[in-house]
Amino acid sequence: MLYAEITGWGKCLPPATLTNDDLSTFVDTSDEWITTRTGIKSRRISHVNTAHLASVAARRAMAAAGVSADEIDMIVVATSCPDTIVPNTASMVQKMIGANNAAAADMTAACTGFLYALQSATAQVRVGAVKKALVIGAERMSWFINWSRRETAVLFGDGAGAVVIEASEEKLGLVNAKLGCDTEARDVLEIRGFGTDMDRYENAPTALDVHFIGKDIFRRAVKGMGTAAQTVLEQAELNVDDINLLVPHQANLRIIAALQKQFELSDDQVMVNIEKYGNTSAATVPIALCEALENGRIKPGDNIMTAAFGAGLTWGAGYIKWGQRVTPVATSDAELPASDATAKELLSVAIKHCLNQEA
Repeated sequence: MLYAEITGWGKCLPPATLTNDDLSTFVDTSDEWITTRTGIKSRRISHVNTAHLASVAARRAMAAAGVSADEIDMIVVATSCPDTIVPNTASMVQKMIGANNAAAADMTAACTGFLYALQSATAQVRVGAVKKALVIGAERMSWFINWSRRETAVLFGDGAGAVVIEASEEKLGLVNAKLGCDTEARDVLEIRGFGTDMDRYENAPTALDVHFIGKDIFRRAVKGMGTAAQTVLEQAELNVDDINLLVPHQANLRIIAALQKQFELSDDQVMVNIEKYGNTSAATVPIALCEALENGRIKPGDNIMTAAFGAGLTWGAGYIKWGQRVTPVATSDAELPASDATAKELLSVAIKHCLNQEA
């Protein structure tokens, strides 16, 4: 039986940082208000599009795996922020990294997208259709934000993370997964002003706008991720004590804490980096996975649990068995185009537009 070992990993965070104090200069908020409610201290704002972020993360992941672009058979990009709908963002990533032999597809499952993409690519490897695949979570969430609305303006950031998976006869990689969708709450989280369903609005939005109902999301997120994680543990015949590290979706520190409490995990068993990057949607899990490796929190042979939820409300969890290598084979010199612009400078036009619309 074939499995799909994770052999490479890489992340890409744009350089411009928007702090809570920066936000408080144009949104009615404060560092204390944001931190106590979300755990977020700052987030990154991109000066490039989603494909650029994804491509740099992909090149770094390929270097870490020691594979070349022409060895990649499939690219799956999980994103809610595609550069274009047609053609897909994955095809641009394929072009930018030179993976001319690879199939290319986007996966849209909001913040659960990376887990959905990883499960799908893993299935292709396990049936022998693909030998090596790139799975990427990449988002430019700042493009969709209404910067006049405190409840959403404080939450999101930009970034990308990627992994390379390769066929293996050892029981490694994403071994078990449980995915689902709570459609009863489909409308509690949505991006309005985008898509062909605009006729359902009496007054169609004139700009993109992230809308959500926080209390409903919190309750359903904890339930969905917790149920999925418990199912995966049972599938893998593992106990909570067997899990070395939980790498959850980074949406809100309170949600992570609730999941941690449910499974009685110590702080050392939970990867948290939301304070630095905010919610980067489908990119949070691969970015957090990369940082866990960089910080020595993943050891050879570790059992890793990941869990996520997103608009839809999609939810899922997965059990990853790590292999023996926890350091990159090589490093990549891939970088984003240089930019000296601050986050506020990059957002100046969008901020002005949103504030004018609100007025």
